[in-house]
Amino acid sequence: MLDQRQKQNIGLVDPLGRRLTTITGIASIVFTVGTALHAFVIVDDHTLTRMMVLANADPAAAEQFLTVFRAVGCLYIVANALGVLAFRPAPPRWLLPAVLVTNVTQAAGVFMVPPQMWQAAVEHFGPVGTLPSAITDGGAFVLAAAITVTIVRARKKPAQRS
Repeated sequence: MLDQRQKQNIGLVDPLGRRLTTITGIASIVFTVGTALHAFVIVDDHTLTRMMVLANADPAAAEQFLTVFRAVGCLYIVANALGVLAFRPAPPRWLLPAVLVTNVTQAAGVFMVPPQMWQAAVEHFGPVGTLPSAITDGGAFVLAAAITVTIVRARKKPAQRS
């Protein structure tokens, strides 16, 4: 049986019940794997050098760019992996804001990645080369929207009771 603190945590994380927290946990697993694939498989030396050529940038800068890109990828891998805490009976209070920030910023990845990256990935891997980023970034947008709607609805409910 849950104590009062655990009930409050569940209410804070998912005022609509366990459905959103389950979706968050599953999505976090998918996004963790997708981010790892994108950062360490799809964006390799070949793809990145080709992207630099397509963007009329210095291909010699690819190595340094790749190091920074993978460091950022590692941060997102860890941040996405934290989302599996949603499966706990009483997820921590900080989880919802952390998942929301992670997914809003990850969803922006579609706009942050240069268009030449998509072309280079398709040339090197075929259309499947775009899937990890498309699923992760697109899914992050959907999850962030669902969490935002849940927060707005939860905040309206107490106001409607007054």
